[in-house]
Amino acid sequence: MARPHASREARELRIAQLLDAAIALWLEQPEKVPRVEEVARNAGLAKGTVYLYFRCKEDLLLAAHERHVHAFFDALIERSSCPGTMTFEDVMRLVFLHIVEVAAFLPLATLVAGLMHKGISPEASASFNDRISERLMVAGELLGRHFSLGSPEGGVRILMRSYALILGLWQLLGSGKPICTSEKVSAMMLPGYASELEAALTALWNGTMGKEIQ
Repeated sequence: MARPHASREARELRIAQLLDAAIALWLEQPEKVPRVEEVARNAGLAKGTVYLYFRCKEDLLLAAHERHVHAFFDALIERSSCPGTMTFEDVMRLVFLHIVEVAAFLPLATLVAGLMHKGISPEASASFNDRISERLMVAGELLGRHFSLGSPEGGVRILMRSYALILGLWQLLGSGKPICTSEKVSAMMLPGYASELEAALTALWNGTMGKEIQ
């Protein structure tokens, strides 16, 4: 009875090694997707091992991004499941801890978005969308209860809109190649991505709930 459990643990360990290796290589050279043989070598595994779990290098990066997303949802669902009141400050803390302060999260999210219809296999893309949608619905329902949003759909909407702000503002202001480079325009924004993001999310949540959040 112990053998399947050990096999599952070994599988999870190898996948974690591959994801860690892929992210490390990509952060060193973000202008290119690391090759399968590079990832395997960096993980200390045989090239064939990669293909036991991933069809291509793009699927590997999608899995790395999914691990980031699940870490955020795990933390959000755990906090939302606790008895007592949940605050906007709790949500912001989790956003910064599991998204903003994770070096690879936002740049990898941008890359993966561009690969979803080019490079990533249709099977991996569909499975990713199904799993993320399921977690989103669970988190949305819990947030809807805590913040009296009226329905699970309200929780899903505010999460989707929040993520759009997080990623969009990062692309505009916080990335290595920000879209908004005009000094005149930059001077109108709050200093730094973190400050602007907090202000934007506060405005979104205030507007959604029709009152000042606590």
